[in-house]
Amino acid sequence: MIDQRGRSWLTKHIVSPIGKVLVQLRISASMVTTLGLLVTLAGAVILANGHPITGGLVLGLGGGIDGVDGTVARLTGTASRRGAFLDTVFDRIGEVAMFAGLAWFVSDDSLLVLLTVIALGNSMLIPYVRSKAEAEGLDGKGGIMGRAERIILFCGLIIPVGWGWWGAEVMLWPMVVLTGVTVWQRYWKAWGALG
Repeated sequence: MIDQRGRSWLTKHIVSPIGKVLVQLRISASMVTTLGLLVTLAGAVILANGHPITGGLVLGLGGGIDGVDGTVARLTGTASRRGAFLDTVFDRIGEVAMFAGLAWFVSDDSLLVLLTVIALGNSMLIPYVRSKAEAEGLDGKGGIMGRAERIILFCGLIIPVGWGWWGAEVMLWPMVVLTGVTVWQRYWKAWGALG
């Protein structure tokens, strides 16, 4: 949804200005991608160690940093298939780390661990279905839970767990349902186009 509706506004008012500063500092797109992953890994470790507020904030920061790498690549004229491949792989590593940190955080509750595994599986299926659709020459984008939405939902609902507002299940149930719906949306769109 953010990809389709809000990307132009975000790019113009937030991402591009940050990207321009990074270009002036001679920071490459690959450096931004790597930094985003390292910050995400740190956030996952913090969350796993029982600090959902700090962990959620650091995970959100990592996702935000990673959202700038494409802009830096375009501004410097260094956009490439290799860079896009690195970004995709690092995105998946970051998501696995994020959910692994959550699984460790909720490890005393088997239902929450199961929900975490399902949410992670759905989150991995979303880009997989897209890549398979695009391999067939189709538009694989769409659905309600792109990567940005997953990070926003994850961080936005795990931080209040640290404030004692609710338990982790309040984040996990919507994550499982909405990522599952997104897998279905992308699958159905590609299936229909293949018909």
